[in-house]
Parts: sequence; structure tokens; C-alpha cells
Amino acid sequence: MDAKPVNIYEYEEIARGKLGRGEYDFIAGAATDEITLRRTRAVLDSIMMKPRMLVDISERDLSTTVLGQEISFPVMLDPAGNHSAAHPEAELATVRAAGAAGTLMALSAQASRTLEEVAQAATGPIWFQQYFFKDRGLTLEMARRAEEAGYSALCLTVDAKVKPKRERNIRNDYKGPASPNYAADLNIAGSNWSFGLDAPTGANDIRDPAAAWADLDWLAANTRLPLVVKGIMVAEDGYQSAEYGAKAVIVSNHGTRYLDTTFATIEVLPEVVDAVDGRIEVYMDGGIRRGSDVFKALALGARAVLIGRPLFWGLAVDGEEGVKSVLEILRDELDATMGMCGKTTVESIDRDSLGGVSPLLSLLPAAPQFL
Repeated sequence: MDAKPVNIYEYEEIARGKLGRGEYDFIAGAATDEITLRRTRAVLDSIMMKPRMLVDISERDLSTTVLGQEISFPVMLDPAGNHSAAHPEAELATVRAAGAAGTLMALSAQASRTLEEVAQAATGPIWFQQYFFKDRGLTLEMARRAEEAGYSALCLTVDAKVKPKRERNIRNDYKGPASPNYAADLNIAGSNWSFGLDAPTGANDIRDPAAAWADLDWLAANTRLPLVVKGIMVAEDGYQSAEYGAKAVIVSNHGTRYLDTTFATIEVLPEVVDAVDGRIEVYMDGGIRRGSDVFKALALGARAVLIGRPLFWGLAVDGEEGVKSVLEILRDELDATMGMCGKTTVESIDRDSLGGVSPLLSLLPAAPQFL
């Protein structure tokens, strides 16, 4: 019997061997030169933590709330499309794993199963992700389907209004199945969706490039669900989200899948947190592979984080059990990190736990001055 993976990187390596090249590259790849994809890991690794001793850490509570709903620890599942690329049970396996782990799954509109099917399989809180469509009737219909199915929030992705250049997918001529979530409205059952659009071929202009802040205000007024804006990377956009009706934002660069040479999300997280000033909740995704990464994001102001690619690695390796294991690894690593840093609750993790510059620099002699 093969040994069970002990970290997320081992899950990815095993998943690479199980997936076809096209599927692996679609999941793992990013835009153009993938500079930010590589750089994100380096940025996270450059943030140092400060362990604290002789603190009573005998009882540690990893639970928190997101939009008033309790989750067992501050890691949620990102709205990533087409889980069938990794496992035939697709989003049904993922949502069961999220419920078993006591956390939340956000379902992509580009899911392999309908939002109603996934809601029926859910045992924990679920959010539904969609876009602003040119057809405002379709925008409202998707939102109302989510309301009726029992989703507790609507996640609006706002950073995917143009066609990206994902060169791995171009080389592989990658295509995937259209989501059944669109089939009834667009009559596209059986068609393919293009690699870079996260929407069906033949209807690939359904997302509205003219969507603006006023549209967020309009949707907030026309749905019972709280709005979570995903794709915020600057302070002003975080502030505007709060002004125009959002209840939370996700600091995200779409896994660096749309624009390369952006900042890593954790670099801009503090400015967004400071800009919203507690009026709305702030979450973050992007590059989370260790419990220590979760800790760093929480210390910089995120209420919780989301993971995308790792859920696919878990699915590919062992379906529902693989996703559960990925979540358990992150929970255990976060728990250990909290203990070593003297933190017993999620709320107690703060910026004082981190350092970004070696203290040795202050001891080095000044550079000589030459006339």
C-alpha cells in the first residue's frame, strides 16, 4: 500500500501522475509567463513568524465565523470550475468533504454539476459564485436559483472580464465540458467551453465587460443573499466594495490565471484590510499550501482563506477522502503553528506574530561613504 501523502505538495505530485497533461496543466497553469504564480510562493516563504514561549496553549480553538456562519477552522474551498477534470464525482465529492471538515464550499457557476444537485449533497454552508452577465435577467435568475437552493451568499467574480492568455492550454488545445448550470438558459448542452473564458464557447461574451460599481449596488438590492466580491487587489476597490453593498471581499488575483506580474495576494491584503476598516469581512486566496500560510494571512487581517488548486489535487488522488485529507493537513499545520506562536484562538493572531526583515540588518555596519 502506498504511503498517504503528508503535505499538499505530495498530493500535487501524485495528482500529476493521475491526471492527463491537459487536465493537469489547466489546473496548475497560469497566465503568460507564470511569474506571479512562482513568485507567490517566494513571497509567502519570505514572511517570518515569531514563536512565543511559556504561554498556556493547552486549549486551542480554530473555529471562526464567516458572514455569521460558524466554520471549524478558517480555510474554505474556492469557487473553481469543472471538478470532473479531477474526479467523476466532481463537486458532489468536494461539497461532502467540506461538510465533513466543518467548513464552507463556494460553488463555481462553471461547475460540473448543477447548483441544485450540489446543494442537495451539502451538509455544511455553501456559497454560489457567478458573474455579471450582459443579460441582467440571467444575472438575476442565477442569483434566485442560488437563493431557492439554499446557498447562503452570492460570490461575484469581478476579475475575469477579458480573455486571458494561458499558454499551457493553448499548446494542449485544451477544452472542457460546458457547465450544466448554463444549459437551460443558453441551450448549449453538450457544447464545449474555451480554455480561457470560464464560460461556454458560442456564448463566450455573456459576461459583461461594462459591469461597474453601480451594478453591484443593483444586485445587492435585488437579492436576499449577501454579496462577496472576489478579485480585489487594491485598497480603493476594497473600499468601493463596501460602499456599494458588498458584505465581504476576497483578496484574489484569480490564481494568477488572468494577469501575470501582479502582486501576490498576501502583499496587498493589509492595504485592503485597512481600507475597509472593519465595515466588511476580508478573505484571501492565492498560494495557500501550508498551515503557516493560513496563519500569515490571518495575522495580516484576513478572516479566513480559500484554497483552489489543492482541492483538485485531493480529488484526483482520492476523491472525497482526498479533499478531506487536504483540509485535515492544513488544519493540523495551522493548529501547530498557532501553538508555537502562543495563539489559542483565530482572533488572537495579529501582525505582531510576523516579521519581514531580518533583525540582523540593524546590526550590520553602514556602507562606507566615498567622496
